[in-house]
Amino acid sequence: MSKQVFDVVVLGAGPGGYVAAIRAAQLGFKVACVDAWQNAQGGPAPGGTCTNVGCIPSKALLQSSEHFEQANHHFAEHGISATRVSMDVSRMLARKDEVVKQNNDGILYLFKKNKVTFFHGMGSFAAAHGEGYDIEVKGAKPATLQARQVIVACGSSARALPDLPFDEKTVLSNDGALRVGAVPKRLGVIGAGVIGLEMGSVWRRLGAEVTVLEALPEFLGAADEHIAKEALKVFAKQGLSIHLGVQIDTVKTTRKGVTLTYRNAKGEAQSLEVDKLIVSIGRAPNTQGLNAEAVGLKLDAKGAIEVDADCRTNLPGVWAVGDVVRGPMLAHKAEEEGVAVAERLAGQHGHVDMATIPWVIYTSPEIAWVGRTERQLKADGVAYRAGSFPFLANGRARALGDTTGMVKVLANAQTDELLGVHIIGPMASELIAEAVVAMSFRASAEDLARICHAHPTLSEATKEAALAVDKRALNF
Repeated sequence: MSKQVFDVVVLGAGPGGYVAAIRAAQLGFKVACVDAWQNAQGGPAPGGTCTNVGCIPSKALLQSSEHFEQANHHFAEHGISATRVSMDVSRMLARKDEVVKQNNDGILYLFKKNKVTFFHGMGSFAAAHGEGYDIEVKGAKPATLQARQVIVACGSSARALPDLPFDEKTVLSNDGALRVGAVPKRLGVIGAGVIGLEMGSVWRRLGAEVTVLEALPEFLGAADEHIAKEALKVFAKQGLSIHLGVQIDTVKTTRKGVTLTYRNAKGEAQSLEVDKLIVSIGRAPNTQGLNAEAVGLKLDAKGAIEVDADCRTNLPGVWAVGDVVRGPMLAHKAEEEGVAVAERLAGQHGHVDMATIPWVIYTSPEIAWVGRTERQLKADGVAYRAGSFPFLANGRARALGDTTGMVKVLANAQTDELLGVHIIGPMASELIAEAVVAMSFRASAEDLARICHAHPTLSEATKEAALAVDKRALNF
């Protein structure tokens, strides 16, 4: 089989991989992208975990379940009568699948538009030599590729509990949680992270009794403590049963579902029986099938690829981005790294600022933040001032009928530079972008407070929180 020669080969077509491939092609490189994801018909499904079993389908289900919740519990406030509201789960899942397909097809179109050659199959290193690297593609149409530059963007996969593999029918990863065919009466979730909370929220809205078991003693430890406490209070009110400081003892599948035994934060023995169990205890980098040893690519103890600050590996011409390297496993972080690497290949100065990468949890209310928390600032010995503003005092939030939560702004006590912005409330995922822009340009709280915000908008809460840093909020 003859080798097909490219300037750049990208392994993986998730957010980091497909964006890296497109940007490299825009910069004049001859680019190939290799990806093994396939749809139900066996065809290519680029987009990685994010598009196929992560960000995109979960948001589709969250939107559907939110509509159902609104129709059942909140339409009456607006004078809308809705009786006998029901959910057709199969139709909801079909819509989710269509949203995924649209994204898959969109990426394939972008490859064609930008002249990226796509190979559907599993790509792995075969050899290193003076001309670069040989990449073997295994699939319906096997191929051997050669390139001087390789960008590894293989993504990650869900971690399973020891001795309890995912069957995606009863014991579910994020993949199976998106394909539950009927609303379970009792749903268990191990792990109160992003995936656990989002999927727990979907099925809770549709009628499931949801119990979340979290090993850590604090809820949402990565978020600002003030925001996390508010979130825990709201989720409990909604009906999510969240238990912290839990130690799982046994998990056994039965004909009826799953039986768990565990110890609560007080050390007391507890048991739980559920119909379905979502396990959301983190993710592992997808490097096992990469054949890294064939070329001497260095991995760390957790299987991640070791890279420097610019995403260079220990091998000349080999780069790695996204979930297979250090840093948060976030789709937008992978995209930024993919673009930066492509631009470095062209001699440009690709840039990723890890300090201004936003985090979002798409529950209701949404939770989003950028920068440091109060706890982190205290630990670092940084003097700061804080200001917050509740959506309860925001006119647009009142009109929407969703006044839960707040915006919180943290600024340096001496320079007033923004150090962190934390939001829980309606459309937090969209509101956080303003804070990211401001922090990227090293704006001060005063800068944010002086910018004219349209009225009435939710973003006025951000302005008011910035004003509150100086104790001069106008509407609270």
